[in-house]
Amino acid sequence: MRTSTKAVPPAVSFVRHALSHSSMSNPKLISPKEANDKLGQGVAYVDVRTVEEFEEGHPPGALNVPLMFAGSRGMEQNVDFLATMASLFAKETPIVVGCKAGGRSRRAAQELADAGFACVFDQGAGWDGVRDPFGRVLEPGWVRQGLPTEAGQPTGRAWRDLKKRAIEG
Repeated sequence: MRTSTKAVPPAVSFVRHALSHSSMSNPKLISPKEANDKLGQGVAYVDVRTVEEFEEGHPPGALNVPLMFAGSRGMEQNVDFLATMASLFAKETPIVVGCKAGGRSRRAAQELADAGFACVFDQGAGWDGVRDPFGRVLEPGWVRQGLPTEAGQPTGRAWRDLKKRAIEG
């Protein structure tokens, strides 16, 4: 197997270094490839993007628990996020969280860690990838790396089903 010799852009190295040396001992920042490997090991992938983004495409087997919803005044916090996650997963269950470009997954991963989830992995490049202020891709995300995808709102893994399951307990 051939390994890539492509250098990691300095901005990506800086962000990864800063996150790994911040006060966050948990969650752990991982690449899309590492996230895909974790899925192969049976670790759950929680896509925290909106319902509409999830429907357009997501990693196979992913669950959709949006961190935020598009509201009349922009993005608004999903007030049921932590309660839903707590109803779906034991606090020691390994979980990978991902979004579009890393911002929402970082926030979701930190909220989960602060709530006592002990094994949270932040797939920091997201679905599309990390971009610089000019829109150039610094680190390709899941879909740009050619990893497996599926689309739609799979029964039992769509937000409407997961929220219902959380409410019913």
